[in-house]
Amino acid sequence: MNLRRYLTWKHAFMALGAAMVVIGLLIWSCHAWVGSAAAGHCYDQVNELPAAKTALVLGCSPSIAGAPNLFYLHRIQAAVALWKAQKVRAFIVSGDNAEASYDEPTVMKNDLIKAGIPEQVIHCDYAGFRTLDSVVRAEAIFGQKKFIVVSQLFHNERALFLAQRRGLKAVGFNAQDVQRHLGLMTHLREYMARVKAVLDVTLLQTEPKFYGPKISIPE
Repeated sequence: MNLRRYLTWKHAFMALGAAMVVIGLLIWSCHAWVGSAAAGHCYDQVNELPAAKTALVLGCSPSIAGAPNLFYLHRIQAAVALWKAQKVRAFIVSGDNAEASYDEPTVMKNDLIKAGIPEQVIHCDYAGFRTLDSVVRAEAIFGQKKFIVVSQLFHNERALFLAQRRGLKAVGFNAQDVQRHLGLMTHLREYMARVKAVLDVTLLQTEPKFYGPKISIPE
């Protein structure tokens, strides 16, 4: 009886170990695939970045637990650097506005205006609930097939992977990252976000939550 119980537990642990190996390989493969797809298309220096008509600024919460969110602040600073370097002529600020009390795009727009960017060149995408939504809607709603994505490197890589799968020509301008000990959870979540991104464009064929009327960005 003890031997039988031992073998049962042994088989269970072996099955669990095998499952963990498979999951680990899946996560690693998706992470590597997304990173390799964006290789050579993400830029740290604004002077090396090819110019484009439009920049897609990816949103996040402006604050965390009452304190400024450095991921957000650095994205705004990167967007302003693009404008000052005359690399873009318009912006799409894309983020979450699922509730009236939470409006990422409007906060981004107001901060860009405060930094000296004209209001008329800033266009809000209020349905950028996920990176996939923001990237797909940049073309589907705003008519942009070529654009610069503004976020941190790890996020830009995933956005460019999604853009490539949609046949869009995008490059990334890397906002300053946040020290690992401050942004640890964000970086850890990125591993699962990349698995979801791969599944979205392969098995699931996921579409944005909303589309809506076209919005023209003047030349």
